[in-house]
Amino acid sequence: MDFSFNIYNKHATDGLTMAIDKLLASPTLLKKDGYDTSLPPIVVCVGSDLAIGDSLGPIVGSMLAYKTQGLGVFLYGTLASPVTAKEIKYARQFLKETHKRRLVIAIDAAVGENGDIGLIKCHDRPLSPGSGAGKKLGTVGDISLLGVVAEKSISNYNLLNSTRLNLVYSMAEIISSSLSCVLWEKYAPVRKRGAR
Repeated sequence: MDFSFNIYNKHATDGLTMAIDKLLASPTLLKKDGYDTSLPPIVVCVGSDLAIGDSLGPIVGSMLAYKTQGLGVFLYGTLASPVTAKEIKYARQFLKETHKRRLVIAIDAAVGENGDIGLIKCHDRPLSPGSGAGKKLGTVGDISLLGVVAEKSISNYNLLNSTRLNLVYSMAEIISSSLSCVLWEKYAPVRKRGAR
């Protein structure tokens, strides 16, 4: 399943929330690897704070760290402690050993066609960090969220140097709001009966 939402559409947050919810409940995905659906998924936000175009993941991670406090979500990749594309092979092994039977949601910036800039794409397959720059660094995640921040070019100069922070920040706000809403709805601690 693939979903795309333009950040300039006023219903993008609602649409992305419904898409994430649908993917998390996908019987095909959950049965395939025998995930423990009683536990929240692991979130891996890929990118670097050294280039605006590549900072979508760490910004989302930092926003999610605040928006999911008290929920018990394991989150990797923030502005303070980024997970770069080069670290994916180590992160993948770490996740497999540390978080067995847990679904992984991977988030990253992407490049695409000129008309795709501003799209947030949601897929039921792993993320391939660095693929927009022609790198083969492996995959991570079971569900991927990609924000198209620049037009694909040979040098990817636009991605690194001339992407607008407003675009990246707007995408990060939509992704973090949608994902935190779904996580709270599905995995919030159950209140004891009679508690206020």
